[in-house]
Order: sequence, then structure tokens, then C-alpha cells
Amino acid sequence: MLSILIPTYNYDCTELVFELSRQCVNQSIDFEILVIDDGSRLFQSQNQAINSLAFSSYEILPENVGRSRVRNLLAQKAKFENLLFLDSDVMPTSTEFIGNYLGEIGGEKVISGGLTYDQKKPATEFMLRWKYGHQREARSVEVRSGIPHQALLSSNFMISKSVMQRVPFNENLPNLRREDTLFSYDLMKRKIEVVHIDNPVMHLGVDSFEVTIQKEHESLTGLKYIYDHQLIADDYFKLLELYSVLRKRRLTSAFAFLFRKFRSKMLKNLASDDPSLKIFDLYRIGFLCQISQNET
Repeated sequence: MLSILIPTYNYDCTELVFELSRQCVNQSIDFEILVIDDGSRLFQSQNQAINSLAFSSYEILPENVGRSRVRNLLAQKAKFENLLFLDSDVMPTSTEFIGNYLGEIGGEKVISGGLTYDQKKPATEFMLRWKYGHQREARSVEVRSGIPHQALLSSNFMISKSVMQRVPFNENLPNLRREDTLFSYDLMKRKIEVVHIDNPVMHLGVDSFEVTIQKEHESLTGLKYIYDHQLIADDYFKLLELYSVLRKRRLTSAFAFLFRKFRSKMLKNLASDDPSLKIFDLYRIGFLCQISQNET
């Protein structure tokens, strides 16, 4: 009936797995919960408790293989046709979370449940990631349905095993992030429908400012790799479209210069208790132009 697949890395996901198991038992369905640890150094002992649950397993990879490979590996190990992928640092917001997905089973489509964040403002060091999540990721069903593929998040979606075999995560990407962006684009190219429903999970692991900036650098480097290797259309989303226009008009040098000049001021704003997402967008496009210049 349902295989729940959770990649994890340095995160204690026992609470999530126990809640999912409880909901599946209440639904009286055949299920399995597979957790693969991508070479973590932390929380391995805590996560071993998952193996005490019926129909659940926790496996530790000997080395880090990356987000794309571990998701494909989970899909290959799954024994049921219906695959529910969840990040390890989320929690269902409804006791009917599993039931809501069961009602959507059928057909060659991807079902996206959505993402939400705690309404309570965090400490200043977590504000940038929290604000970005609230305003850019925690979208309503109506908004997500208007851009179905672009709004797909790998943190909470259901897909059939047959579709996953046809459109796996691209393992040729360096382990830099943006694998979900390319996955959603590949689904669109293969004309696989993405249906958005109101069945969110809450994102629990809100990163600090330093980690957010570090991960954004990795994400943008991954995005540049996808662009340079012509794996995605230039106009798939706004940031990529703007970067493409700047390259074609030979303006990346100018933007890289401005980025270096104003970088410290931008970072000061982004590290504050009221970061501007417009400045964050400028920082992102500036960083893209900067790494482009570094290769010339």
C-alpha cells in the first residue's frame, strides 16, 4: 500500500517516525517506513529506536552519497507502489496526514502536500531562514497550484514507484543542492502532473544565519552547474531567468563588482532581526555573478 521514505543526515527523526507509524496503524493499511542515514556522525544511537517499530527500519550508509542518490536508493528499496517522501526535520500538522494522502492514491501524478513554519518568531540568528520559509516556501494550495512544478518541494510529496523509475533524481549532479529543482523540471518535461493539496508538514529544523548563508552558497553553485550544463530552461524560475539575461547582456561583471562592494552591508541586514528578502534576492544574484566571474 504505502512506503514512507525518509532520508536523514545529522538529525533525530524518531518522533516523526513514531507519529507516522501511529497514523498508519490507525488507518489499518499495509505500510513500511524506511529511513536511510546518509553517513551522519550525529544522532545514530537515537535513531536506532526506529528499528524497534514494526514495519520500520533505520539504515546507516558507510559514507555520504548525496541527496539524489539516497532518495533513489530509498525508492529502489521500497516494496510498495506508492512512495511518500519526507525530510527528516518535519512533522505532520494533522492527525489525518496519512489519511489525506491515501485519498489521493491513483494515477501517474505527483501529490505535493506543502510546507509550513511555526508562527512564533525565532531568535535573531534564525530569522532569515524563518522569514524566507514563511514568505517563499509556506505557500497556499492556490498559489502552489498556479506554478505546480516550480512549487514542488522534496520535503513532502507522494509519487508512484513507476513514475519514480522513469524520472529519478539526477545522480550526476555534484552534492551541492538544487536536486529538487532539477527533479521538478524533469517531471515537467516528461509531462508528469503535479497536484497540490492542503496536507502540510511543519519544518522544524530552522537553520541559523551562518548555516543559511552557507547552504545558499551551495544551492547557487548547484544552480549554476545545472544552468551551465543546460539541464534546465533559462526561464524556469525568476532567479535563473535574471541570471541568464545578465549573462547574455554581459552584465555579470558589473553585478559581481557591486556584490563585492556591498556584500558586507547586505550581510549585516540579513543577519538582523528584520532581514529584507529583497536584499537577500540581490545577494543571491550577486553571488551567482561572482562565482561566474571567478571562473573567467
